[in-house]
Amino acid sequence: MIGGEFPRLTLGNYRVTSPATTAYNCIAWSARDVERWWQPGVYWPLPSDGHGPEVLELAFRSLGFEPCSDAQLELGFEKVALYASGSFYTHAARQLGLGTWTSKLGKQEDIEHDTPDAVAGGTYGEIFRFLKRPQ
Repeated sequence: MIGGEFPRLTLGNYRVTSPATTAYNCIAWSARDVERWWQPGVYWPLPSDGHGPEVLELAFRSLGFEPCSDAQLELGFEKVALYASGSFYTHAARQLGLGTWTSKLGKQEDIEHDTPDAVAGGTYGEIFRFLKRPQ
């Protein structure tokens, strides 16, 4: 897991929290859905066949999320970080109650990571938006 795909993950900044599964992906995990694989053409909360960053943002906005400025923990709010590489969305991560973050790594494990930036920089590109909604 550590290496070229995720160059910012280190043995000290993440922990595996559940085993690998193909039942759901990172988008579903961040949306709190462990029953479906979220992808346009498979399951998506809005009509769409695109894969651009705006499609991912609109999906989370349809769940009640609104843009916010950063990854700082805000009591009473749930946050997600959205990632893109080039013109494609690549990943979503969700903030946990103590300020750490959780991600599903494709078909691999779910992990808890210290910052949203820890899974950026490789396969997932970079964060393009933070969103929040009331808990």
